[in-house]
Amino acid sequence: MAEKTFRLKIIAPERIFFEDDVTFVEFRTTEGDIGIYPEHIALTSIVSPGIIKIHTPSGEIKEAALLDGFSEILADQVTILAEAVEWPEEIDVHRAKEAQIRAERRIKAEEGDMDRAELALKRAIVRQTLAK
Repeated sequence: MAEKTFRLKIIAPERIFFEDDVTFVEFRTTEGDIGIYPEHIALTSIVSPGIIKIHTPSGEIKEAALLDGFSEILADQVTILAEAVEWPEEIDVHRAKEAQIRAERRIKAEEGDMDRAELALKRAIVRQTLAK
């Protein structure tokens, strides 16, 4: 018997990042980590910076940096509207390290918008973690 699948579509501002049938997907939301199997209950969520793991029917697990957005989960389809999403080979590690340093300085000095600085720090760390 074939394993059940559902359609995963990840849309970024500049492209359709991913669109295919998958068996399982896991990513971080503002409420915590979530894992989706086929026939999941309907749900919407706000995406938080983290690594999305896409499980394909062939058993492969693809990982990407999913940095912000919204998700709509239906029984047969998951759509993620991402503000930013990158495959590991698309990540500029040097740039991510510089962003981390800038964010840490702003947080330490308590300069400007702290929420924005903390989000920038989380994004930089996710990028570096995935790129390694």
